[in-house]
Amino acid sequence: MCNLLNSGRWGYTEAAYDLIGEQDAARMTYETIITQQRDYIFEIIFNREEKRNAINWQMMAEIGQAVDDAEKAFNDGTARVLFFRANGLAFSSGIDLNSFLEATPRYGERWKENLFATTADMQHVMNKIENCSLPTFCLMHGYALGLSMELSLACDFRIIAERTKYALPETRLGMIPDVGGTTRLLKLVGPARAKEIIMTARNIDLATAERWGLVNYVVPRDDLLKKAEELAAEIAQAAPLAVSYTKRSINTMLDNARDLQIEAWAQAQLFRTEDLQAGVMAVVTKQYPVAWKGK
Repeated sequence: MCNLLNSGRWGYTEAAYDLIGEQDAARMTYETIITQQRDYIFEIIFNREEKRNAINWQMMAEIGQAVDDAEKAFNDGTARVLFFRANGLAFSSGIDLNSFLEATPRYGERWKENLFATTADMQHVMNKIENCSLPTFCLMHGYALGLSMELSLACDFRIIAERTKYALPETRLGMIPDVGGTTRLLKLVGPARAKEIIMTARNIDLATAERWGLVNYVVPRDDLLKKAEELAAEIAQAAPLAVSYTKRSINTMLDNARDLQIEAWAQAQLFRTEDLQAGVMAVVTKQYPVAWKGK
């Protein structure tokens, strides 16, 4: 069982897990996502359509558990690749800010003074995606913003529909991408381009994203699943362990552990600033522009 879920930090009760049991947890019915397997393709489908698939604490936990389910299917010899995609009009609008601001029950009254626990928990899920045995595909449409873009960067392959809004808007809230977004973006596109993407917080031109290697393919919306399935079929022709060890070898050469700690440290400093509070409130209340104070 995933340590995050055992911790009780993600909105599940210990009583619920007593009823489910360790071995049955992998077969539990999720509330914010759907899991299914089509032949050798294991799919995790975001299913909070009414919230534009905004990611709350429960959804993050369910994603982590579903990756464990996919890993089990790989070990059983039935799954070869893992797809992340979404129902509705958008892949994900990013973090659910209302949920994010309700962290006190999970992390205590002074959680903002020690952000390392919250950041580490979310980084743990992203690391699980990055390090799982299966090649991972992120299929994006509509919106793929903030936390959901960070999730895409943890995947091996990114396929995005035309006209999708793809961005890391965190600096406009007074913070940085701290769930692997800064670290993985840097290693994908280099320091100058990573700074431009994060500092401007603008929507990334998709043709540019493809040219920079940030995404693998930009396709019409109707071809999104087809393109992913074509690439998955090619990969499935190779030996499964050879594919898995190729992934692990390359990821190890790009070891992110120290850089993720730097992200967490920087975010912990920013969370104490007046600018962050102003940025978050601007998003919640829809009142712009933000009067940044630089403190």
